[in-house]
Amino acid sequence: MSRIAATFQRLAQQGRKALIPYVTAGYPQADVTPALMHGMVEAGADVIELGVPFSDPMADGPVIQKAGEHALRLGIGMREVLAMVREFRATDATTPVVLMGYANPVERYDLSHGAGGFVRDAAAAGVDGVLIVDYPPEECAQFAADLRAAGLDLIFLLAPTSTPQRMQEVARVASGYVYYVSLKGVTGAGHLDTSAVEQALPRIREHVKIPVGVGFGIRDAETARAIGRVADAVVIGTKLLQLLEGQPREQVVPVAAGFLRGIRQSLDA
Repeated sequence: MSRIAATFQRLAQQGRKALIPYVTAGYPQADVTPALMHGMVEAGADVIELGVPFSDPMADGPVIQKAGEHALRLGIGMREVLAMVREFRATDATTPVVLMGYANPVERYDLSHGAGGFVRDAAAAGVDGVLIVDYPPEECAQFAADLRAAGLDLIFLLAPTSTPQRMQEVARVASGYVYYVSLKGVTGAGHLDTSAVEQALPRIREHVKIPVGVGFGIRDAETARAIGRVADAVVIGTKLLQLLEGQPREQVVPVAAGFLRGIRQSLDA
């Protein structure tokens, strides 16, 4: 059983929902990410989504785009991201880490390190799952099999526009959890309609039998709690990165932890 599956199983037994914060690797400072990851875990994070900076992030809104551009200017690429995970793993052997990003950095890594290099090195670093926004399920069965063979989960997005056929295609290859994008648009866009999410999740669960997390538009404890009533996990990224923007290094971890602690308390209430 993967660390992700074990985490969701434990939470289900406890009657609790997963809190999954997203941060961009190398933001706001190049060397702060491992400490930030530890701080988020101490504040109640169950899984960490670590964004791999990319120059053309089609699904990301301006906040995450800006964070990625900042990290790229600091020289953060896939090699540095994997090094951050290794540093985190040196003192945390249990919290799942999911890399979230795009196909280009993965394929460039394989070009530099040989076929299968990304899967091999991600597993060795302690990565537990991968969410590649622009890998459609019907075209990555082999990638999913390679990840599973290395003990990693492949996570997919579903959207309000996803058809039953697309849900079935995702269910065929996905593992760990599925990430439901609650809005039509990019990260941080629009107003989250919790009633629409409530109506969508039963339709998804007709086809998808693994946990379903919800993200895009969750910005505060009240919304997180409402989503937590119907989803298996709550994913928060844009608001967290907004809070970290411009923070001096010594304030990054306390600011993130303080925000997530409030979300955790609301989810557990």
